[in-house]
Amino acid sequence: MTQPNAGTLFGHPKGLFLLFGTEMWERFGYYGMRALLVLYLIASVQDGGFGWTNQEALRLYGFFTMAVYLTPVIGGWLADNYIGQRKAIIWGGIIFSLGYFTLGIPKSMIVGMEETVFYLGLALIITGNGLFKANVSSLVGELYDDGDHRRDAAFTIFYMGINLGAFLAPITVGILGEQVNWHYGFILAGCGMLIGLALQLTLANKYLGDIGVVPSAKRTKGEQKSHAPLTSQDMDRMKVILIMSMFSVVFWAGFEQAGGLFTIYASDFTDRTLFGFEIAASSFQSLNAMFIILLAPFVASVWVKMGSNEPTSPKKFALAMLFLALGFFVMFWATMVQGGDVAVKVSMLFLVFAYLFHTLGELCLSPIGLSLVTKLAPLKFTSLLMGIWFFFTALSNFLAAFIGSFVGEGEEMVNNAANIFMGVGVGALITGLIIYLSAGKLVEWMHGAEGDIPSNLEEKIEQEISVTGTHEGVAETHN
Repeated sequence: MTQPNAGTLFGHPKGLFLLFGTEMWERFGYYGMRALLVLYLIASVQDGGFGWTNQEALRLYGFFTMAVYLTPVIGGWLADNYIGQRKAIIWGGIIFSLGYFTLGIPKSMIVGMEETVFYLGLALIITGNGLFKANVSSLVGELYDDGDHRRDAAFTIFYMGINLGAFLAPITVGILGEQVNWHYGFILAGCGMLIGLALQLTLANKYLGDIGVVPSAKRTKGEQKSHAPLTSQDMDRMKVILIMSMFSVVFWAGFEQAGGLFTIYASDFTDRTLFGFEIAASSFQSLNAMFIILLAPFVASVWVKMGSNEPTSPKKFALAMLFLALGFFVMFWATMVQGGDVAVKVSMLFLVFAYLFHTLGELCLSPIGLSLVTKLAPLKFTSLLMGIWFFFTALSNFLAAFIGSFVGEGEEMVNNAANIFMGVGVGALITGLIIYLSAGKLVEWMHGAEGDIPSNLEEKIEQEISVTGTHEGVAETHN
C-alpha cells in the first residue's frame, strides 16, 4: 500500500478532508433520520405518521439502534477479509441512500404496504450502516505512516466532522420533517448521504490512492499472531474491559433517552416557542453535538491544569455517572413543575440543562470506550473483546428504549416520566458510587496501562472530541 501523493491542506493529506466530508454527510443523514423516527411513528395517521403508541415506537427504536451498533462488526469483517474498505463504503453508501429514500416514499404511493415499505427502509439503513460505519474511520489512520505525529490531530479533525453532521441534521432534517412533511425530511437525510457518496466516487482515487482497496487480510497474509499463553496481567486487564463494558450499559441506557423519551417530552410537554417561532422537538438533539464542540477545549484544559491530580479513568467514569444523574434530576424537576398536569408546558431550559449535564458526562468518558479495549486487550483477543464492547453498546440502546417505553400514554405520561427520570438518576448515582469505590482495584488490574495518558492540551482536546466517535464505535484500533 502506498500513501497518496495529492498534496496537503493545513499540514494534512487532502484525503483527510475528503473523509471528513464523507463522514459528516453520512452522519447528517443518519442523525437527521434518527431525530424524526420516534416522532414519525407516534404522529397520528391524519398528520402523516403511523399513530403508534409511545411504547411501540420506542421499542422499535430500540431494536433499530441496537442493530446499528451490531452490524459494523460484520461490515468490518467483510471489508477486512473480502471486499476492502473502499468498496464497503461505496456499497454501504448506496444501500444507506436507498433506505432513506424508501422512508421518503409518500404513503399515497404504497397504500396497503406502508409498514412493509417502512421496515424495508430501516433494514436497508441498518445494512448500509454496517458496511459504511466500520470502515471510514479506519482509512484515516492509513493516511499516515507509523509514528507520524499528525495522526492524533487528524482524528480530531475527523471526529469534528461527526459532531458537525450530528449538529446540523436535527435542525434541518428535523424541522423539514416535523413542520413540512415527514417524507421530505427522510429525503433530505438521503440527500446528505448522496453527497457523501458522491465525494467518495469522484475524489477517492485522487486523494486516497490505493488505500483501502485491498482487504487488510490479504495485505497482512503471512504475518504471525501471538500465540503466547495468557498471563495473570492479561486476565486482570480482560476483567477491567468486561467490568467497564457492563457499567457502560448504565450510562448509555440513560444517555440514549435523547432520541426517544427526551424527544417525546420535548414534543408533548415543552414550551418550544422562542422569539415567536416554534422550535422543532427533534432540534434539541443538536444540543449534544454543539456542547461537545464548545466544551471539549474547556474540559481538556481542566484535566491538564489538574496535572498529577487528574482523576483516573474509572473515577472519570464515576464522575460521568454523576453528570448523568444530574441531567435526569433536572428532568424530574421539570415534571414537578408540571404537577401531574399534561396541559402544562415547561421551559425548554430544562432540556437544555439536561443535555448539558449529559454532554459533560460523555466528555468524562473520553478515556473509556474502545480505547480501553485497544490498550488492555491481549493481541489475540482484541477482535473478540471489541465485539463484546459492541455487544454491550448495542444492549444499552435496546435497554434505553425499553426503559423509555414505560412512559405510557395520555394523562399517565407525566407521572410515569417522573418515575423514570428519578429511577435512572438514582441508578446512575449508585453505579457511580460503586465505580468510585472500585477505582483503585480497577487501576491496579490495568497494570500500568492507566498511566499512558496525554499530558498536553492539544492531545487532551483530541481525546475529548473523540467521545462521539468512541460512543459510535468508530475509534481507531491499534491491532
